[in-house]
Amino acid sequence: MTLVWKLLRQHVSVPQFVGFFFANLFGMIVILLGYQFYRDVIPVFNSDDSFLKADYLTISKKTGTTATISGEDNTFKEAEIEDLRRQPFVRKLGAFTSAEYKVNVTMYVKETKLLDSEFFFESVPDSFVGVPLAQWHYEEGSRTVPLILPKSYVTMYNFGYARNHSLPSISEGVVGMLNVRMSIHGNGKDEVFEGKVIGFSGKLNSILVPMSFMSWSNRHFAPNAASAPNRLIADVSGTRDGAIAGYLDSHGYEVEDSNLANEKAISFLSLVVSIVMVVGLLISLLSFYILLLSIYLLVQKNAYKLETLLLIGYRPLQVSKPYIFLTLALNVAVLLMAVFAVCGIREYYIEILYAMLPSIDKTSMLPTCLLGVVILVVVFFVNSVIIYRRMSALYEK
Repeated sequence: MTLVWKLLRQHVSVPQFVGFFFANLFGMIVILLGYQFYRDVIPVFNSDDSFLKADYLTISKKTGTTATISGEDNTFKEAEIEDLRRQPFVRKLGAFTSAEYKVNVTMYVKETKLLDSEFFFESVPDSFVGVPLAQWHYEEGSRTVPLILPKSYVTMYNFGYARNHSLPSISEGVVGMLNVRMSIHGNGKDEVFEGKVIGFSGKLNSILVPMSFMSWSNRHFAPNAASAPNRLIADVSGTRDGAIAGYLDSHGYEVEDSNLANEKAISFLSLVVSIVMVVGLLISLLSFYILLLSIYLLVQKNAYKLETLLLIGYRPLQVSKPYIFLTLALNVAVLLMAVFAVCGIREYYIEILYAMLPSIDKTSMLPTCLLGVVILVVVFFVNSVIIYRRMSALYEK
């Protein structure tokens, strides 16, 4: 094969093969990067909530309804709660209980104050919280209170404050580094408690405390205050059941459903990634056409030499090998450079993703590399067949 290659390489057009190389490289990068980006981003939308299940719906009354405009509040009456509890799609129903006192929360990370502001506590029945009762319980007299924080707090800290102040990111695995001090005021009393953060939830927009602490603190700091719940939490069967939506709409209720928004975001992301990968595939196909055109021109320029080699006893496969190995070398170089390029680009955006949601699972690049290998094998096989058939056509003349 070495002697054959020395004879045939004289008419190799370097600019044509360079054009194929960079066009194919760009197309391969687009395809692999689109696939890897989709795999990296999809866990952001599919990440499970460790504490409140996907079948739990948070129900509230719609704002702007006739009742609200007429001056009535948006709290649930006992009759409304019982009516909802009797519905066949409701397996379990509970109410959010709000703190009737003022709470000032200060959060620290390594003695660095993150925020100091007035917040409010909420609580739901313990059966709705996926935490062992031993961890999710408050003993009267204790100065430590278990807490579940909204994930939005962590995202704001990781994505903004931590990056700008060279502080470590927070995830569910390192919640112990977050210190919370709570100053509670009410009924002429001022007391300070330490919060023990046990995790984060994407379904909350307030700080969640155990029902045992909420019951005691409301009696202790606001014994004369009581209010009806303005939000309910329901464990339902079939969150996309039309009967649920019909009942809620007919009663003027709405659902704080992040799952629906996530499904829409996933559909849009899939569409965008598909379009990007199709564009990359079209670029790769055009580069593939450039390569075949270059091979055909090379064969045409060496037609006399190739015919002579075939006449003196060389087989079509022997004469084809230099061109086949040339295309293989080019495609392997393209794949390796594309993988390195995708790794470099991924290092840039992956830090942002993990800052936004550090608890998501780390994805591997192995499937992306396998996709690149599959594309390489398919392209190499098609190239080899076309080149061999071209040589066979010269042999049959």
